[in-house]
Amino acid sequence: MKNNIILIGMPGVGKSTSGVILAKVLNYDFLDSDLVIQKKMGKRLKDIIAESGVDGFNEIEDRINSEIEVTNTVVATGGSAVYGGNAMKHFAEIGTICYLKIGFDHLDKRLGDLDERGVVHKEGQTLRDIYDERCKLYEKYADVTIELDGLTVAETVDAMITAYSKKLNDK
Repeated sequence: MKNNIILIGMPGVGKSTSGVILAKVLNYDFLDSDLVIQKKMGKRLKDIIAESGVDGFNEIEDRINSEIEVTNTVVATGGSAVYGGNAMKHFAEIGTICYLKIGFDHLDKRLGDLDERGVVHKEGQTLRDIYDERCKLYEKYADVTIELDGLTVAETVDAMITAYSKKLNDK
């Protein structure tokens, strides 16, 4: 097992923000899988989604995430990474999957425009629809879950370190 921490959760929960700080504290590298996808495709996420459609984007995301090979790295995934079964199996093999969980009301205040944010969603799908659908998947794949409601970024990082350390000691 490689010592990676894979962050999953809804867009806007702070996977990248807290992930960068977590990486610094642990002396790990940091990788944002959305940036890897953009670099490999040579396009912004919202342009890939516009050109390939939701299902096409999910296939691209699954393929590229499945190819990520890192060690001692905090990986912040896109919120839709959990739709990729191959990627999630791969992530489980290379690290500890940490679900950053947020209540719907907190998320709704944070997120803003879904399209501008590059949030993968089908036509007519509301934030509530996406939230309800994805939360089940996040829970399915999570090795550890951090409840974010009311936590600052520093408290989130502390909670991740505690959970990760406990998980390593349990192995």
